[in-house]
Amino acid sequence: MFICGLISYTAIAQVPYTQYVDPFIGTGGHGHTYPGATAPFSLVQLSPDNGKNGWDWVSGYHISSDSIAGFSHMHLSGTGIGDWLDIAVMPMLAPISQEKIDTRQKFSHKHEKASPGYYEVKFDNGIQTKLTSTERVGFHEYIFPSNTNSPTIRIDLGHSYNWDAPISTRLEIINDSTIIGHRYSYGWANRQHIYFALRTSQPIADYLLNGTKTPPFDPVIEMTNNSSKGGPKSVNAQLIFNALSNIKIKVALSTTNTSKALAALQEIPHWNFDQVQYDANAKWEKELAKIKVETKDENLKRVFYSALYHTAISPTLYSDEDGEYKNYKGDVLRMPNGAQRYTLFSLWDTFRALKPLFTITQPEKYSDILNSMLSFYDENGLLPVWDLSTFETNTMTGYHAIPVLADAILKNWPGVDAERAYQAMRASAFQQIREVPAYIEYGYVPQDVNGGSVTKTLEYAFDDYCISLVAQKLGKHEDYQLFTKRAKSYTHHFDPQSGFMRAKFKNGKFVEPFDPFYSEHDFDKSQYIEGNAWQHSFFVPHDIRGLAKLFPKKNGLNNMLDALFSAPSYMTGENQSPDASGFIGQYAHGNEPSHHIAYMYSYIGEAWKTQEKIRQIVDSMYHDRPDGYAGNEDAGQMSAWAVWSMMGLYPASPVGGEYVFGSPSLDKATITMPNNKLFTIVANNNSSKNSYIKSITLNGRPYHKIFITHDEMLKGGELVFEMSNKPNKKLGRNKASWPTSMEN
Repeated sequence: MFICGLISYTAIAQVPYTQYVDPFIGTGGHGHTYPGATAPFSLVQLSPDNGKNGWDWVSGYHISSDSIAGFSHMHLSGTGIGDWLDIAVMPMLAPISQEKIDTRQKFSHKHEKASPGYYEVKFDNGIQTKLTSTERVGFHEYIFPSNTNSPTIRIDLGHSYNWDAPISTRLEIINDSTIIGHRYSYGWANRQHIYFALRTSQPIADYLLNGTKTPPFDPVIEMTNNSSKGGPKSVNAQLIFNALSNIKIKVALSTTNTSKALAALQEIPHWNFDQVQYDANAKWEKELAKIKVETKDENLKRVFYSALYHTAISPTLYSDEDGEYKNYKGDVLRMPNGAQRYTLFSLWDTFRALKPLFTITQPEKYSDILNSMLSFYDENGLLPVWDLSTFETNTMTGYHAIPVLADAILKNWPGVDAERAYQAMRASAFQQIREVPAYIEYGYVPQDVNGGSVTKTLEYAFDDYCISLVAQKLGKHEDYQLFTKRAKSYTHHFDPQSGFMRAKFKNGKFVEPFDPFYSEHDFDKSQYIEGNAWQHSFFVPHDIRGLAKLFPKKNGLNNMLDALFSAPSYMTGENQSPDASGFIGQYAHGNEPSHHIAYMYSYIGEAWKTQEKIRQIVDSMYHDRPDGYAGNEDAGQMSAWAVWSMMGLYPASPVGGEYVFGSPSLDKATITMPNNKLFTIVANNNSSKNSYIKSITLNGRPYHKIFITHDEMLKGGELVFEMSNKPNKKLGRNKASWPTSMEN
């Protein structure tokens, strides 16, 4: 009995993993994250908006600001374009009888705090705000100064910044505690709709609609955009209460209709704020406990768990509890078999590390996420490129839903129809847009067809490789041959004289003049998307040894990689891409095209260089502070890179489940695999100086490969790295130890 009690006490005494999460990491610099309250992958992201336009406010919030204009219920995490910020609420000391109000209130960051599922701030005017949420409901608590005579809460359906603008807004006050309505808007996704139901804990004594007093509890007000008469119009309401110190509200969302929003209010059937906050924290604790890490460095632990937190924010829920949703076309649909629909697929970023991580961390949700992409295909005829609110923004290059689906099929992921997925993949590979016809005709995308030509060819080639693997698995031999050939398309851009991938015209001649440092951010004029030749010339993750053979001299790729990390850190051009950031030489960790590059050494017998560079990147590019990311967090990808690399491995070619070893920063990581078996990674003798792997064992036996497979990890067990301050240059030298490349 005593022993059992001791074990129980020890479990309770364990510091919660949520204590190591700082939602403010990424809210500074150009991280573009938000600090507000959300549940894992939820429809509601309840967070403060500073009331500013601009690139660093695309999430609504930046740590440099000292004012807040409102708390809205939908946000994009870590992206480069501003949208959403739907259904904004703001507490006021008293009503103001005018339609347009500057609602911004000053605050100090000393009076602001955040943790998973919780946000709190106190304005200089004395109003204290507390926020928490469930999957579809945002829960607000406002504490007013004791001398407030007419505490007021304003709901503003015209609240919009950056790309977003309302088209149609509607508000109906049903009774003295319930309001319903909708907000249709135009932005990055040019057709969006969200329905809401708002309920107050105290009766509404009076109200103003668009700053005007109206008969009590009889209004239905709808505003529709009329750009010919001065731009968007929208409705707002000021809800006035009798003298109270504490007012709570619940705001439920639906993409289908207001009846579903009213039903969603039942996610919180009571007014116990602390209980909802506790439940939100428990959801995050369950999420974070999937990978239990040990390190003597508390800062490192905060960086890791804040990164793991950011990997579980998007894609976001889009459907009602019964799986029903309305897509951007206005079709009301339902996911089959009790599944849920998700949106916000930043696939140019997340195919690289986040989605492969989901095959470990998201056994409960990943089938629905994958089938959401297939539902997008059913509705639109193509797989998503960058799906926002079920609308195809067509942002960025490649057709990167393909590696995501291919990786899942090759790992035998349950609940995904492989044949259905394959037909969707094949449709993307033969689409009639996005320069794919020219890619098929010439074997590459010519620069005189459209810009970004080098990036497009390299990424299409990788995606085609992914299709070839699925074709092989499904016994489609002709397609296997076809897509294997297309996977070699990258060779057309290689210039053996310079060692760079260069743009070509239709006539096969390279574009002149050539400057590998030159960056052009205009996609139609650029040759490389969001970067330059240095960063993009290495994107051949499926055929690294094939790339190495293109160099005319021995060790050409090895030398080129060395040159990348030692080149001067500048770019030329009058319109340089701001996304290229976080430089080590010309390696730019602040943008995704660089993320696999340091691992390429391990494919050519130089694993010790991978270890050296990875530790340098982790130490210099991730920090426990608001500007802790080197660039846009990008919907989980920047964080996923850290989660993988800090444990000591990474999906350098993100399809099929090979994870290349780097340099573990953590002393120990215990991963709960999807089958509930535990796979533990241990780094003995680990320290800031001991960044090199001396030797490796798996389950107590010497292990000579410099990668491990997903299937091997599913068996459970213990992978042990013996670390040293000196490189073991023999480790990974033998070709039998290398990860897979098309050219073996």
